[in-house]
Amino acid sequence: MSEDAITAGKLAAIYLKIRDKRELLAKEFEAEDAKLKESQEAIEEELLTKCKDEDANSINTPFGTIIRSVKQRFWPADWDAFNRFVLENEAVGLFEKRVHQTNMAQWLEEHKDNPPPGLNVDRRYACSVRRPKK
Repeated sequence: MSEDAITAGKLAAIYLKIRDKRELLAKEFEAEDAKLKESQEAIEEELLTKCKDEDANSINTPFGTIIRSVKQRFWPADWDAFNRFVLENEAVGLFEKRVHQTNMAQWLEEHKDNPPPGLNVDRRYACSVRRPKK
């Protein structure tokens, strides 16, 4: 190894230092973002009150248009019953289009000769660094 080569140990130390700094920055960002989100939510409540008081779904201002709309979210209280409902009613469109990564990896491991058609797979090596035990 040449004198200019960086050792694996030195690279691991630098990696951990960068990871620590990123974690610190992320915590600082999350704390500041939480404060801003809280302020924004309080203002949103005031805006909703103004829309309600004026019986309006939109209010034009010189600074922007305030739009009141209904947001909906749906989720099953009983996943087994919901899955049966979807299958019985052939309503697979009620699911989002994404693959459960762990279950797909397990399926492919157990059914090597029967992969789903059109499945894209991206495999690559990754590297992580663990701190030494103290």
